[in-house]
Amino acid sequence: MQQPIVGYHLDEENHWVAELACGHGQHVRHNPPWQNRPWVMTEQGRKEKLGVMLECKKCEEG
Repeated sequence: MQQPIVGYHLDEENHWVAELACGHGQHVRHNPPWQNRPWVMTEQGRKEKLGVMLECKKCEEG
């Protein structure tokens, strides 16, 4: 189920987590070659992605 990003926080290991409108979170790491998300490394990049839809696996699982 697609959910928009409404904010971000760092987890206990200093990895960025996108906060989704449904209340769930999803890690948004920049870890090439598996995940290429350089935008997560800057505040401006994260702000630009607010509202972007991500697939929430927890919502799909019910």
